Amino acid sequence: MLDEHKRKYAAFAAAVCLPDEEIDLGRAALVIAQGEYPELSIGRYLERLDAMAGEVRRRAGENADPLRLIATLNFVLFTREGLRGNAVDYYDPRNSFLNDVLERKRGIPISLSVIYIEVARRAGLNLCGVNFPGHFLVKHAGPEEEIVIDPFHRGAILSAEDLQLRLDQLYGGNVPLDQGFLIAASKKQILVRMLSNLKSIYLQQEDFERTLSVVERLLILEPLAAQNIRDRGLLYLKQECFLQAKADLERYLKLAPDAADAADIREYLLSTLKLQFH
Repeated sequence: MLDEHKRKYAAFAAAVCLPDEEIDLGRAALVIAQGEYPELSIGRYLERLDAMAGEVRRRAGENADPLRLIATLNFVLFTREGLRGNAVDYYDPRNSFLNDVLERKRGIPISLSVIYIEVARRAGLNLCGVNFPGHFLVKHAGPEEEIVIDPFHRGAILSAEDLQLRLDQLYGGNVPLDQGFLIAASKKQILVRMLSNLKSIYLQQEDFERTLSVVERLLILEPLAAQNIRDRGLLYLKQECFLQAKADLERYLKLAPDAADAADIREYLLSTLKLQFH
């Protein structure tokens, strides 16, 4: 059983269990999609990213400055390729799979940002992700200024005023813009956010088998994430995998003994699970 589990997630572990700077973000995101599409050709979609980057380089010319490269990226990705934010069906899980986004031309902020970052990198422009509240963004950190970009809205460049307006819409005007909101996200943090989105979608759909698969990948990225250990235990419980559920819920209580739901989890262990072992 353990060997089968390792084989199932081996490709994902190989893609992400590396120093952050060595992770190929595009490949890792496509390995996530491969969990849904086992026959997916990762190389084919990496070649598409390469081709888009080649078009950006050709159009921007040599020695293009960051603003010219961003403008060219926007033209290639959003005008020629037709990529768009999927505001109509935002919670369709296909919005989180890079192959689907490239084929259907629709995505959510995190998936469009991964494509944007990966094409930019291949075209010679270093960008990073930004876990801005409520909406994933990307930025170019130049020597004199940062350029903040929204791939969900066709690569719009956002000023400090634009960012504050978004915070006002989210928090009712009670939260001022802070530079902490614009800290660069690591590649692992980007992948965690992608998977967390999928986890929320599958839970909402009560698709517990797919939720469990996503949680397993989250725990490869963050083995000590107490909430995901708890959630895996509860998902095991739904599938009547009682030994695994017991082990995870006991581990959760060791990692987070003072959690708000600790009493409820202890009750599961004392009542629901206890019945299965007598």
